[in-house]
Amino acid sequence: MKNKGNLLLNFTQFVTAHPWWILLLAVLAVSAMAKGIMDLGFKNDYRVYFSQENPQLQAFEDIQNTYNKSDSVIFVLQPEDGNIFSSHTLQAIRQLTEKSWQLPYSSRVDSVTNFQHTQAEGDDLLVADLVADPMASAGEIENIKQIALHEPFLVNRLVSLKGDVAGVNVVLQMPGESPNEFSVVAAAARELAKEIESSYPGIKIYLTGMAMMSNAFSESALKDNKLLVPLMYGCVILVLWLSFRSLSATFAVVLLIVFCIVSALGLAGWLGWFLTPTSAVAPTIILTMAVADCVHILVTQLHNMRMGHEKRQAVQESLRVNFQPVLLTSLTTAIGFLSMNFSDAPPFRDLGNIVAIGVMLAWFFSITLLPALMTVLPIKVKSRSELNSTIMKRMANWAIKHRRPLVIVNGLIALIMISFAPQNQLNDEFVKYFDKTTEFRQGTDFLNEKMGGIYTIEFSIHAKESGGINEPDFLNATQSLVDWLLVQPEVIQANTVTNIYKRLNKNMHGDNDEWYRLPETRELAAQYLLLYEMSLPYGLDLNDQINIDKSGIRVTVSLETMSSNHMLALEQRINQWISQNISQYAIELASPILMFSHIGSRNIIRMLIGSIAALVLISFILMFAFKSVKLGLISLIPNLVPAGIAFGIWGLIDGQVGLGLSVVMGLTLGIVVDDTVHFISKYRRARIEKGMNSEDAVRYAFSTVGVALWITSIVLVTGFMVLSLSHFTMNAEMGLLTAITIAVALFLDLLFLPPLLMSLDKK
Repeated sequence: MKNKGNLLLNFTQFVTAHPWWILLLAVLAVSAMAKGIMDLGFKNDYRVYFSQENPQLQAFEDIQNTYNKSDSVIFVLQPEDGNIFSSHTLQAIRQLTEKSWQLPYSSRVDSVTNFQHTQAEGDDLLVADLVADPMASAGEIENIKQIALHEPFLVNRLVSLKGDVAGVNVVLQMPGESPNEFSVVAAAARELAKEIESSYPGIKIYLTGMAMMSNAFSESALKDNKLLVPLMYGCVILVLWLSFRSLSATFAVVLLIVFCIVSALGLAGWLGWFLTPTSAVAPTIILTMAVADCVHILVTQLHNMRMGHEKRQAVQESLRVNFQPVLLTSLTTAIGFLSMNFSDAPPFRDLGNIVAIGVMLAWFFSITLLPALMTVLPIKVKSRSELNSTIMKRMANWAIKHRRPLVIVNGLIALIMISFAPQNQLNDEFVKYFDKTTEFRQGTDFLNEKMGGIYTIEFSIHAKESGGINEPDFLNATQSLVDWLLVQPEVIQANTVTNIYKRLNKNMHGDNDEWYRLPETRELAAQYLLLYEMSLPYGLDLNDQINIDKSGIRVTVSLETMSSNHMLALEQRINQWISQNISQYAIELASPILMFSHIGSRNIIRMLIGSIAALVLISFILMFAFKSVKLGLISLIPNLVPAGIAFGIWGLIDGQVGLGLSVVMGLTLGIVVDDTVHFISKYRRARIEKGMNSEDAVRYAFSTVGVALWITSIVLVTGFMVLSLSHFTMNAEMGLLTAITIAVALFLDLLFLPPLLMSLDKK
């Protein structure tokens, strides 16, 4: 113990004796680490939320690699007169269709105007654009309208059922070589939409599609950094100034925060990591976490100076008193964030790792850079009693006087609030990851309202041999699946090649409606398909529906917007029907909505395991540090209960837990431990070093650490409340629930932990 004390004393003396060397080394180290920011990329593809081992992603990629990719931009046109079947609107759709081929990475464009309509003329099959001339007569346009509104491929996909809205779907082949690909596509799509709107007054164009969603990820992150980071800095500076009334102390903390953020991001760049919309909020979280260590050290230093200590002596004493608790809180906080590595979503792992690095850097700079700065910077302190000490004394005496009622009442409140936590339901809708100010959200909501949205399920149905899709049994099995799907309440539309077979069969029998059915022989089906494919123009082939050797068919089903629970229930129903009716064929299901639905449920289980592992490790660390199993076990209560109460509150105010909220318990675990560690550390110091009884030790803890707990908690709550203003609702909800958890933790640490210590630590 003596050697340990001597080492700490020597360290504090070295830091305050050589402040300029410390500052020089800190600047050099930060400069070296910050260079890595140049290599820190950004990925905005929604696929980043899924690891390569994710089974739903693997199934989705298999389908994408077999058929055309489904990344797309969807232009949704709304004419002012509510009728897309007018010469004015059809001309706009046709021009938009033609110009959409010029979008970057465009590989296919589908619309009502270039739909390949088939009809018989004698023994010949004619295949041509449905709208050959937008300026046709009223009778011809009425005929086009009737064909379009009765064509399964078009209705609720490219034409609304009422004929008041139309879509132009642009399929993209993204090379994945640059993080700016989606931004380039979005910019070009917006320019094209503006051009059409200006050329055709009275037409409003909305933009949606998976490519626009990927772009919305990056734009939301950019908006957040432009808004939230400056706002957070402003809030932190204001709180620090009001707390310390010292320009030097405020400047030192702000400089330390900047050093922590650029160093953490630089190290991430050196390690080859990249930012995502989720991990991009790491600077905001590091900013709030870095303040905590500084506040405890500065509050103690200023308190000592007000008590008459010389500045250098006050800095040394503050380091000595706070070294262990600051180290403990940094370790436990880092462990809490590292538990996010259990997450099934890589962006949350990256967020946890970057913040954990930032937390440990904050600790290192707090015991080196901060004391050095406070040694050289001028600081004036009035010889007066500690700010808010009267309030802290009153609170301590009140907690001591009402210890038993506080234990009972707080315990009951905790149990009641935790009982509401099971009311939360797992529910993720990736469209609602963005608030209603986002262009993608507005376009998708409009598309949902008029034609059904971008929620889909893709089926890859495999025949038993090359060319086997022409077998009547296979076609009938595929059609039976489509027929069953179309009567499900969640299904809006199904796009499949069987509709083309039936249409061709009708055409080749003189357009007689009685022949609108599947061909009865394999040879006939193969002939129809070959004849049709030879008549298709470039870019409108069937590669998006049939694989190369004609051994598999893709069926794309459009769905209503639904929750992840609803989606998983629908998937279970589909799999059950397939196993009972067409199990002789291999069938794969995949889509982005399926991927997001599965990852939410898996993530909660994995994060629960991670949180338990972190809790066990933190508990052992605290028991070892406090040299007391009893204190370590007592600390578990205020560490665990806040998350339970917060989720109970969330169950009352919202009740929906998505991917972002599934990591909150692990994220907050390390944070809420901080206040507990500082309070118990001061309490234990009073008991052991000063020989106080439990009541006086509580008073001592309140007087020495109470103000710092208030300041750090206000900064943390403010920081995460600022994060709740994010346009990216996954981050916004995560920030709000974390702020609630930290606020609850402060209440428990001041009004529940002290009575527990006095009740359970009498000896």
